[in-house]
Amino acid sequence: MKKKNRAFLKWAGGKYNLIEPITALLPEGNKLVEPFVGAGSVFLNTDYPSYVLNDVNPDLISLFKIIKRRPQTFINDARKLFADSTNSDQAYYALRKSFNRSQDDYVRALLFLYLNRHGYNGLCRYNRSGQFNVPFGQYRKPYFPQAEIEIFAEKAQRAVFTCMSFEKVFRRARKGDVVYCDPPYAPLTATANFTSYATAGFSLDQQHELARRAAHAAHKRGIPVLISNHDTDLTRLLYADADLKTLQVARFISPKADGRTKVAELLALYTPSVAASNVISLAQVKRKVAR
Repeated sequence: MKKKNRAFLKWAGGKYNLIEPITALLPEGNKLVEPFVGAGSVFLNTDYPSYVLNDVNPDLISLFKIIKRRPQTFINDARKLFADSTNSDQAYYALRKSFNRSQDDYVRALLFLYLNRHGYNGLCRYNRSGQFNVPFGQYRKPYFPQAEIEIFAEKAQRAVFTCMSFEKVFRRARKGDVVYCDPPYAPLTATANFTSYATAGFSLDQQHELARRAAHAAHKRGIPVLISNHDTDLTRLLYADADLKTLQVARFISPKADGRTKVAELLALYTPSVAASNVISLAQVKRKVAR
């Protein structure tokens, strides 16, 4: 069995443990397009001739571009932040403040890696003012991912990194491409108050629009699309126009140890060979899930 590559960043909802079922469903193509690349586990464990890797987080995409251009310089500089002297709450909050104040892309990239590895649970979270606000993680000795950065940098020579909306990424996709989408998860439970129905700023409207664009790309433009999400009544309605595969995944849904549980994951594959049907409207989704 081929050795799997881990991402050099910790990432909530990362797909390292789902690589096998995801890659089993991904069709062959000239290029893999990821509108929601995150830490890049799928990118690192596939072998397409080229990649378009997108995310709306400019700090993440800037970091990837810098590592692609000058990985060894970045490694040498980033390593200095992984020392006993920087592994304290006082040092962490001082460096977090430096990150939030800096406008230098290279400095922010170094500190982004530091914050990711030293912050609580590897979370990536900003407040409404755009300030990174994840608390100190209190790890005994945070791991410096040199080998993982080197593997990423080598593979990144085949990739183009972009920072734009998923709608723009879909518009730029062409026949011969394959699209893999790992959007922010839909909520495991729904309420009738759909105006606040959002996860990590990704609303119900956006979940619906993603499904609509996936169906359109596959059935009208001949571009296969695979989407991963929670397996819920909502997502089954949204992806009714796709072939669905479900599996159980271990998830940390609480900071406490007893918050570890199995959650159903859904993989929705839209293929050009399937006859297109009408995608359920957003109004229908709201009515059915609210019942």
